[in-house]
Amino acid sequence: MAQALTTAAIAFGRNIVGIVTRPYETYRRIVHHSNLWEMVFIGIVVVLYLGVASIVKTSLFRPFLLTRQFFVLGTGVTATFLLTVFLFWQVSRVLGSQGNLVSFALAWAYSLIPTAAWFWMTSLLYIILPPPRTTSVLGIIFSVMYLLISATLFFWKIILSYLALRFGLRLDLKKISILSAVVLPMLVVYSIGMYRMGIFRIPFI
Repeated sequence: MAQALTTAAIAFGRNIVGIVTRPYETYRRIVHHSNLWEMVFIGIVVVLYLGVASIVKTSLFRPFLLTRQFFVLGTGVTATFLLTVFLFWQVSRVLGSQGNLVSFALAWAYSLIPTAAWFWMTSLLYIILPPPRTTSVLGIIFSVMYLLISATLFFWKIILSYLALRFGLRLDLKKISILSAVVLPMLVVYSIGMYRMGIFRIPFI
């Protein structure tokens, strides 16, 4: 087990660099050399964020509230991830997907990295520079930089999501478009439900 975790840790580090510098080649490698142990390290990144988010969302340090908030967020993230993978997988089978479920799940898990990075950024900024933020020159510069970084992470997320569908499910652009047109409305409805329950303000998929 220790050897498997060490190998997965090395692969995870290499893939993290790869999805930034060479996402296309890296996603081919992720799918063709799937190692579910890498999920452990992706999970650690998400869990660390959930811990920070729980503290940020709880105004006072109360262990019960922190534990409850962490549990709610963790359950929401896990359920969202599993539901997203399930929906894409099931619909893709109808479209003739020849992909592998394990490979796709791992590929989609890596597409969570931009999402986690954005949440990390917003949480840390909330701590370092909490609202309200001024409309001074520095405040405007901060807002512009924040929007630029957010847009960059958003497009990075789209690219990784497309590559996960392309290589993980082995679908062409036409079938990916059909798949997205079917699944995304379901996820929108799901996200609205999560929002109304107060679990997520922004969908974590």
